[in-house]
Amino acid sequence: MSNSINTLKKVAYKRIRWLSLLPVVFLVGLMPTIVQAHRGAPDEADACVTRVGFERVHFTAYTPTLSGDREYCSIIPEIGPTNLVFDYEGKSLRNLSVEFEITKEPEGQRVFYQQPKKVKNGTFDSLVDFSQYGAGNYLAHIAIVDKDKRLDTHIPFSVGLESVPGKSYMLQIVMIGSLLLLAYILLKLANKDASNHSSEA
Repeated sequence: MSNSINTLKKVAYKRIRWLSLLPVVFLVGLMPTIVQAHRGAPDEADACVTRVGFERVHFTAYTPTLSGDREYCSIIPEIGPTNLVFDYEGKSLRNLSVEFEITKEPEGQRVFYQQPKKVKNGTFDSLVDFSQYGAGNYLAHIAIVDKDKRLDTHIPFSVGLESVPGKSYMLQIVMIGSLLLLAYILLKLANKDASNHSSEA
């Protein structure tokens, strides 16, 4: 009798040991399937970065009242108050007068304008309420202005026209289903082993 109880304990211990891995696998399955980092590797193309002269400028948009601290660039899914941030990635632009402008396209309607000025800290930000202008395609114009010379570039983006591609939960659903199936099979095997050992006793 004690021999069969020891055998049952060993079988139960093995099953419990396998079942103890389920939470780890479950947590791994809940991790995002695609890392949506905003900035990529140095040599990777980033639609949010443009060159103004020899310097790189990074464009980021935030809609804090609508989506918290989520960052956007080429697609801003909702219409409303939007913080537009331009970060200089180098230091040479800090000593030059730079002009910022946002226009609604294709009309070219100006929705925001900042006269040329030096941005010593390397970050320019402004609040634009796109609900006043509606959904559409927009251009961020960034220009170095020096006396009668002008060097500008553009970053296209849309507001309220499309949604940002989100996470796919398909992998998590498959992982959870697989885990449930595995748990079911392990419990069936444990019950089968337990019934086989109890009938032997």
